Amino acid sequence: MKDKGLHPKNKFNTGYNFDDLIKVNPNLETLVSENAYGTTTIDFSNPTAVKELNKGLLFSYDQISVWDFPDANLCPPIPGRLDYIHHLADLLSSEEAIKILDIGTGATCIYPLLGVAEYNWNFVGTDIDLDSLDTAQDIIYDNALESNIELRQQFDENNILKGILKDDDAFSATMCNPPFYKSAEEAQGANKRKNRNLGNNAVRNFSGNNNELWYVGGEKAFLHNYLYESSLFKEKSKWFTSLVSRKENVESLEKSSKKLGATAFKVIPLSQGNKVTRIVCWKF
Repeated sequence: MKDKGLHPKNKFNTGYNFDDLIKVNPNLETLVSENAYGTTTIDFSNPTAVKELNKGLLFSYDQISVWDFPDANLCPPIPGRLDYIHHLADLLSSEEAIKILDIGTGATCIYPLLGVAEYNWNFVGTDIDLDSLDTAQDIIYDNALESNIELRQQFDENNILKGILKDDDAFSATMCNPPFYKSAEEAQGANKRKNRNLGNNAVRNFSGNNNELWYVGGEKAFLHNYLYESSLFKEKSKWFTSLVSRKENVESLEKSSKKLGATAFKVIPLSQGNKVTRIVCWKF
């Protein structure tokens, strides 16, 4: 169960202690079993099991005891999300009083929760979907984290930073997990392929609403819009960062960043299991 690709500081890089996880999330107990190799695990094709496992991982932090969100929303894999936080901490190692802007925080509010739990950072989380923000706000209230996490709604789907940033904002870094697909149809096709790969014939076995999964023009369009807007608000954040799934998007981002006057461009590789991705960082 150990994932050698995780950050050295990631508390889950040596695998999962299911006895401890069941103590903090009793709902997990009936979903745990031994596989054919005698290893204690869950059925990763079962969305309920995956959600309860990730709840257990999150509840292993003393600061977090409630994490309720609709099944229609993506359940983020905690170890991978935590890696982004740790790599940001490395990037900001000389900073004090860190404040992060999380673009597209979603109903789960996962990056702010992990950033507060691990480093006691402060966050502003943004999203275009009001229902997601309402759910995230409930999670914040339920865990008494109002002093650490503020939420703001983006009212214009064409904008990312415009309409969000205030005159007195000053962030250590921005972070983002951008939509990957170009359309709802493309996202649905990926859902079906993932189901087949998991040996599951269910109509839907992993979730995600529209704004989480797709953006007109896909990841490339989103990232270039984000990059352009960052050049308009270059003084608002010391670093601008994003996950980038498609390797081919990195080169075009770097070229565009130079044209827009970026003074640094950095790529941090991420590897979890068979998945290889990266964090792209730039500043002005």
